[in-house]
Amino acid sequence: MKCDKAQESMVLASYGELPDEQAMMLEQHLSGCGSCQQELVGVRAMFASLELAPLVEVSPNLLAQSRMRLDEALDQIPAHGFTTRLRMNFFRWVGYVQSAPALATLLLGVGFLGGDYTYRYQVAHASKPTPTLWVTDGTNGAIANVSGIVRTANPDVVQVLYNRIVPESAEGSLSDPQIRQLLLLGTRAAATNGVRNDSVAYLATECRSGHGCTAETDDKGIRGALMVSLRYDKNSEVRLKALEGLQPYVGQDRRVRDAVLEALLHDGNPKVRTTAIDLLQPVQADASVRQVMRTVSTSDDNPYIRTVSFQALQGADSLQ
Repeated sequence: MKCDKAQESMVLASYGELPDEQAMMLEQHLSGCGSCQQELVGVRAMFASLELAPLVEVSPNLLAQSRMRLDEALDQIPAHGFTTRLRMNFFRWVGYVQSAPALATLLLGVGFLGGDYTYRYQVAHASKPTPTLWVTDGTNGAIANVSGIVRTANPDVVQVLYNRIVPESAEGSLSDPQIRQLLLLGTRAAATNGVRNDSVAYLATECRSGHGCTAETDDKGIRGALMVSLRYDKNSEVRLKALEGLQPYVGQDRRVRDAVLEALLHDGNPKVRTTAIDLLQPVQADASVRQVMRTVSTSDDNPYIRTVSFQALQGADSLQ
């Protein structure tokens, strides 16, 4: 069980609506998760404070006045419009059809044939996915190693066996699993900053659009690769691109939020840190976010970062 699911189960358990099998899973998760244990303490404290509040019953006079006002409001409702009458006539017609089995069977058959024809038409005219195109260039392959030496009958001639690294290229859609795998490899195994930057930029675009960036594939998927680039890539442009791709998931994924908080605290580029502040503003109600923002606004070495963090906190307080 993950932390977000455990927090939902805590609320259900407080209302006595948590199934027994989920209760056992919650207990197992709490035994090894300190943050969720603290969250459970807070939930129990909240429900305990709510139980102390007195339950106020509605007075009979207020109930009677409310019913009278409701009756007056219902009397003032204008007559049904054209749309309402059309809807009522439609349901009346459906009732007629239900009373006529032969007509209902005929309409069902017509609908089935029409749906089948529509499906065939859509399949025939649907755009075909672009297949991955692999291109091998054997002329420019670099020599990887020498695998053997063969003596010949001529003492002045020798045969050398060697292996060559053959460069290849692939062309395909961003939704193609092979293309995505190559881009993921480019984020960590590219020899130049430009390749890493382009790889992260394409993956960030996919992540912002919600394609292949689900939480289930975090550890080895696009979202996980962007968090690794944000934490460890030495190029600030690459880290900025990773932040842009993670932006939609700051509010719903705690691991993404923690990665952005680490960037705010420890990244050496001011632009990356100010971008992290902008991404964290919608989730400033989170206690860990506010704590980090307060720390940065009071004790950071960069005066500009201190000012931006302070202004962000002031803006959040004014909205509240």
